[in-house]
Amino acid sequence: MKAARTTVALFGPHGRGAFNEAGLTGALRARELGHEVEIRWIGPRTPEARTESLRDLCRRGVDLLLAHGGQGDAPVRALHAEFPDTSFVITQGHFTAPNVACYEVLQEQSAFLAGVLAGLHSRTGVVGHLSGEMLRPGLKGRAAFAQGLRMCGQPVHFLTQFCGEQHDPALAYAATLSMQREGADLVFAMLDGGRAGVNQACRERPIRQIGSVLDWVAREPDIFVASAMADSGRCVTEAIDDFATGRLRPGTRRLFGLEDSSCVRLVLAPALRVIHGRQIGQWQDRLLEGSLAIETGFDDDQSASMDLVSAA
Repeated sequence: MKAARTTVALFGPHGRGAFNEAGLTGALRARELGHEVEIRWIGPRTPEARTESLRDLCRRGVDLLLAHGGQGDAPVRALHAEFPDTSFVITQGHFTAPNVACYEVLQEQSAFLAGVLAGLHSRTGVVGHLSGEMLRPGLKGRAAFAQGLRMCGQPVHFLTQFCGEQHDPALAYAATLSMQREGADLVFAMLDGGRAGVNQACRERPIRQIGSVLDWVAREPDIFVASAMADSGRCVTEAIDDFATGRLRPGTRRLFGLEDSSCVRLVLAPALRVIHGRQIGQWQDRLLEGSLAIETGFDDDQSASMDLVSAA
């Protein structure tokens, strides 16, 4: 039986960023399972240019095209009808069709817990959020983080910015400094290649970071107090394996959440586990048992500053 022609498209500069690192790891894991997987880096940064890059891949012939990240929503929406014999998967996306499925790790769950932690741990009472492009996964994560801040039991002033680019360290550095000048001592950074700019600011100024996607506490414990893990690489591996074994269901979404701690969890620095671990565990239990619903709707302001009233 001929092996499926599978291509994984990673958006951004080659080899840069934790989200793309997770996707790459997932693709390599699929190879280890015996699947033939081509990995392509898509450099263009506009939806139109990304669409053309994916169109070129489809024209060369591919059975499964997996677009890693919300950046894949618009291109796949534009292309799926043009290539009806190709199956598409979007990770962290939301568009589905008769030949398109979505696989998603619920970043908003760990982002909510990160918001609770940030509100409890901030000494200044000012907390920042920073992301790049205004895509649905980032908006959902921001909404959940803000909800966690609001429910933590402490009054918090919330600063939020989308700097416009996931992979630009200079933009991220400037945005982090602006938040610190407004009093923020913690920032939740949902970035990819631009994270280096946040890291630089954290080393220069009295501001610390909550990471996303991977376990940044283990990697850089001097500047990360926590990390809202959401390992999207799991989506890549599972989607490729499901397609190869006939389990892929186009038109549907497959979700991975806190019930699988290898995918989604909030990692705390050791000192914070002692101080806040019990409270975070209680909030996590509420999410798992379904007694607390996470809010994923948030106005689409590029940047905002607001006081959040405690709703604990």
